[in-house]
Amino acid sequence: MTPLADLLIRRIRQTGPMSLAEFMSDCLLHPEHGYYTTRDPLGAGGDFTTAPEISQMFGEMIGLCLAQNWLDQGAPSPFVLAEIGPGRGTLMADILRVTKTVPGLHAALQVHLIEASPTLKAAQAKALAAYQVTWLESVMGLPEAPLWLVANEFFDALPIRQFTRDGARWREAQVGLADGTLTLGLSAAAPMPELAPRMSDTKDGDIVETCPAAAPIVTEIATRIAQYGGAAVFVDYGDWRSLGDTFQALEAHQMVDPLARPGSADLTAHVAFEALAHAAQNAGAVASQMIPQGMLLGRLGISARAEALATKLSGEALKSHIAAFDRLTSPAEMGTLFKALALAPTAKLLPPGFDA
Repeated sequence: MTPLADLLIRRIRQTGPMSLAEFMSDCLLHPEHGYYTTRDPLGAGGDFTTAPEISQMFGEMIGLCLAQNWLDQGAPSPFVLAEIGPGRGTLMADILRVTKTVPGLHAALQVHLIEASPTLKAAQAKALAAYQVTWLESVMGLPEAPLWLVANEFFDALPIRQFTRDGARWREAQVGLADGTLTLGLSAAAPMPELAPRMSDTKDGDIVETCPAAAPIVTEIATRIAQYGGAAVFVDYGDWRSLGDTFQALEAHQMVDPLARPGSADLTAHVAFEALAHAAQNAGAVASQMIPQGMLLGRLGISARAEALATKLSGEALKSHIAAFDRLTSPAEMGTLFKALALAPTAKLLPPGFDA
């Protein structure tokens, strides 16, 4: 039993079952025992690998996409270049490296990273030692200025609530106790007015997940973009609308029981991009169509970049390069599982690669 499991069991004994959102929040961000508080989860020695860690090409494509959009919007100066959940800082480092030759861009930008993990902040500081960086606890602290922002595999780690349809009512997934062990159960059936729109496309027993924390974050980002200009690019795994149980845990790159070792595994759920788009539109910004990651990277020119890099490689390095390209773009890998969505002030100002 992990130290966090012991704390959760004691709390449940005192106050009763907790929602999945409460459980995820504690497991990921508990100040002493939380997953992101205590470790660097990325890479071969961690629990999962993200696109920027697979190949520099991902960050290069995203960086040039944002740079072109900055130019398309008149190259405002100063502007904020931000990332939410920046991992080790690899994506931002690649973005900054590939945009060095864009006239005026580096003189105008102010780098802001939104990060809660002390361990990851240290890694980001090392990766971005050549740049002046401002760290923030939340998007609420972003300056009121033109904003170009990226979020890669950020929304999937936000706590979710999970509901199972029961007639005209819903039962919420809860973490409780059975024989002193953490277990998943369902609440009593109750009306859920916020899920009324889902009555038309679900049936009894269907599972719908919501992410209460996502909309306020998108609202803050979209409000700045609508008022001051800029764009945001969100890349994550999921689909347009939630349907089914997608709550999962990863430890050492393997799927594990989410309740077995709280605080020791990464907990995630698929992102419902519809909710992100609606939050952005309600805040006055425009949301693009959702497209697969492979399609976005293809539109941004990753094939040509991959070919250029390949000319300098041979042997195992070339094999690894080809494998990385396939992993980012292939429908059998991340190419279709991962989706992308962009925000902009108007449809005409959406970043390259995105459609209104």
